Amino acid sequence: MNDKRVLVTGGAGFIGSNLANRLASDNDVIAVDDTYLGTPENLAADVEFVEASVLEDDYPADVDVVFHLAALSSRNMHEENPQRGCRVNVEGFINTVERARKKSCETVVYASTSSIYGSRTEPSPVDMDVEAHTAYEASKLARERYAEYYANHYDMNVAGLRFFSVYQGFAGNEQHKGEYANTVAQFADAIANGEAPELFGDGSQTRDFTHVSDVARACELAADHELTGVYNVGTQEAYSFNEMVDMINDALGTDVDPVYVECPFDGYVHDTMADYSTFHDATGWEPRISFEEGVERVCRPYLKDATETN
Repeated sequence: MNDKRVLVTGGAGFIGSNLANRLASDNDVIAVDDTYLGTPENLAADVEFVEASVLEDDYPADVDVVFHLAALSSRNMHEENPQRGCRVNVEGFINTVERARKKSCETVVYASTSSIYGSRTEPSPVDMDVEAHTAYEASKLARERYAEYYANHYDMNVAGLRFFSVYQGFAGNEQHKGEYANTVAQFADAIANGEAPELFGDGSQTRDFTHVSDVARACELAADHELTGVYNVGTQEAYSFNEMVDMINDALGTDVDPVYVECPFDGYVHDTMADYSTFHDATGWEPRISFEEGVERVCRPYLKDATETN
């Protein structure tokens, strides 16, 4: 993408800031964020930051492309305040797309979720039947239906990306999320500090861990190809939490055992894995960062800090 005026909502958050920083060298990028989950410290100097809510009308919408990543981005966040979750995740989406549409924007890429697939050890294709079991999932499915409306009624290019387990590490742009950060980031930080990570159950649950750089590249490709519809963004590989802890210990040169605790959540998703073939067929995208390399990237800053301390 080159020489475009781009709006990234949730642009100071984890995924949003990685995307905004990626695009800023070749485009005019505006990052809008209410700082509830994001921080402008994540942004490069050449990204224009506007502190505003997607529920409001006081941020720029005269753009060529919208990347709508603003959301209460997990089940737990949404359940803490379901009404706010619905407003931000659904009304905020409609408000952003509608304002941009009225300014003649024709291309929108937005974040959906892989949570709607439930627990599956086989790769989940985008055309399988899905259900909403949480308010968070319902809000993301609502986005998909409204996206369908904008595509059909206004002939817009509106692509929803169902992200799988996106990570980068606390040395990246994820630290501000704290307890809501990906488990890779949380467990690496705990182990690096000599603390035992807490794993639900027996640690055999699996996730399709996808590095944020691959996700940001996927967002850009979806806009470049002016896609419409819903697509998976994941690696089509899955690792258990036990395997992840072993890999972190190997990368850090530590030997910290996890603590196993009872899962506190009803309907906890035990296994996820993407089938990204539809997105690959449309754009040629495939993941470039293996999980082994990704874990090493997460752990590398801790090794550097330890060397400098010594």
